[in-house]
Amino acid sequence: MRVSSLFRRVPSVLMAWRNLGRSRVRTALATLGIVIGVVAIASLGMAGAALQQQATADLEGIANEVQITVGEDNDAGGIEPEDVDDIRSLSTGAEVVPEQSNHTTLASRDGQEMPVSVTGVTEANVLYDGADGELPDRLRSGALLTDETADQLGLEPGDPIEFDGQLYRLEGLIETEQGFRFVNNELVLPPEALSSQTAYDTVTVVADDGDEAQQIASAINERFNEPDDEQLRVESFADTQDELDSFMTTLNLALLGIGSISLIVASVAILNVMLMSTIERRGEIGVLRAVGIRRGEVLRTILIEALLIGVLGGLLGALCSLAVGLLIFRLLVGDAMAVFGWASLQYLVYGFAFAVVASVLSGLYPAWKAANDRPVDALRG
Repeated sequence: MRVSSLFRRVPSVLMAWRNLGRSRVRTALATLGIVIGVVAIASLGMAGAALQQQATADLEGIANEVQITVGEDNDAGGIEPEDVDDIRSLSTGAEVVPEQSNHTTLASRDGQEMPVSVTGVTEANVLYDGADGELPDRLRSGALLTDETADQLGLEPGDPIEFDGQLYRLEGLIETEQGFRFVNNELVLPPEALSSQTAYDTVTVVADDGDEAQQIASAINERFNEPDDEQLRVESFADTQDELDSFMTTLNLALLGIGSISLIVASVAILNVMLMSTIERRGEIGVLRAVGIRRGEVLRTILIEALLIGVLGGLLGALCSLAVGLLIFRLLVGDAMAVFGWASLQYLVYGFAFAVVASVLSGLYPAWKAANDRPVDALRG
């Protein structure tokens, strides 16, 4: 249906459109207020969505992990090998990586020394990301070092590293930034390098997904711990993901509340525009009522004027918000096209809907006042 056909079928739409055209400056200012309100709501909402998407991506690499350390009631001072066997039996299908830890000091070629933490582990490729290429499936004789530490010490793959009187060849470098966590000044060696330690300090279980990780964590807790006796401290990073999602949801609601304030202010401007418009056209409305125009038609015309302002401002605001969203996702996520996901586009819909509803509500009182003004009183002015 063409616009001209719509005007012929619904005369009140044509009247409302013409009335808005008479006071273009006031109409433009009211529409601008709606645009600003929609941009505030949608942009803040999309910023929250971008932050949540980036945080979720960072946590994605560890949300499926369960980390087990010594509990406060454990007298052994470490996780015994038989405990590791029990953990493996409870973690069917998941990777179980026991770790030993120590510390040492590494020296650079020019004599500079740097303290580093030492981790003894075989399946290093399960826990770490390689800075350049892939890490070996099983670390048997060489060593791995965080890339920033190697850069500070001037070490490269192939260089010798000494620990506890033994030399190890540096096989690869580990990324310092491991998604949501950081690995600082860490030297990774085969467990045999720490053979003097019989117990393990940490056991990491890597499951297929967060749900499986939570199930494994619950099973390990049930097996080793009592309400008043914590032998092993079990931490599931999937819980961190849930807490983050809850926090981001609360943050998004707060941002939407802040943005809605500007739209409420804009609705007050629309109320003023509608009131001024009805006051200026009081005589005209009186003539229309005198020649037979019903109250409902007057009421509908004023409400359509408010609706048109809301729709026009909502559409312009949504377009501006989309441009802002592209910039936000480019800066926060690194991919501007990610804004077209529903998680962010929904705020454009919310902003547009809020603009339309707020505009119509703002036009209710002026419409009621104009429709209920007696023709005789309106003609008298």
